[in-house]
Amino acid sequence: MHLTPYTREVLKRFPTLLVGLVLFGFGIALQVRANLGLAPWEAMHQGISFRTPLTIGVAGILTGVMVLLVWIPLRQRPGIGTLVNVVVIGLVIDGSLIVLGEAPTTLWRWTFMLGGIVIIGLGSGIYIGTRLGPGPRDGLMTGLAERGISIRLARFAIEGAVLVLGWLLGGAIGVGTVAFTVLIGPIVQFFLERFDQGEIVRTAAPSVRLSSNSSADADEH
Repeated sequence: MHLTPYTREVLKRFPTLLVGLVLFGFGIALQVRANLGLAPWEAMHQGISFRTPLTIGVAGILTGVMVLLVWIPLRQRPGIGTLVNVVVIGLVIDGSLIVLGEAPTTLWRWTFMLGGIVIIGLGSGIYIGTRLGPGPRDGLMTGLAERGISIRLARFAIEGAVLVLGWLLGGAIGVGTVAFTVLIGPIVQFFLERFDQGEIVRTAAPSVRLSSNSSADADEH
């Protein structure tokens, strides 16, 4: 079977994409077990899991699907990485939570929390660096930006609303939330500079520039 150079390059990068997404999901699971506070989207997913029969991972998957539906009127085009992102991270979170027990001591809770942030940043740098498509929430931000809305304003408004909703639903908001917000951007940037493979993205969203400063798909997915 004849494959185009583009298809061959996508297939070559796909395993790296999966590694990044698995690390991302595992990092989120560590933060959940730390119980010191989650990033806004994950706090909302956790809150949904408290109020419904859904797991936190499935709640994240369904939220990602709904966000992708908003891409349609914004005329954003997902990459293969976008679609895989929606499913894999949620499954890894749920699988990791089955294996990981609760942090037994305060020291372990902080280790889980900080280690989770670093692992999320590493996973983000790896999967964003494949340039196979932005995460669903980053595409939402860039879609709004293309219609004249500041990315900073869009992110602040959307993540602020998500954070409040997560809190109302009972999701974990705390020092971990603050630590994630402050640390994730620089950590993702550090790893992205080392894992960025260049070129390849065929989407309407400038994923790498946005995601390098992201606290949503860097997740948040």
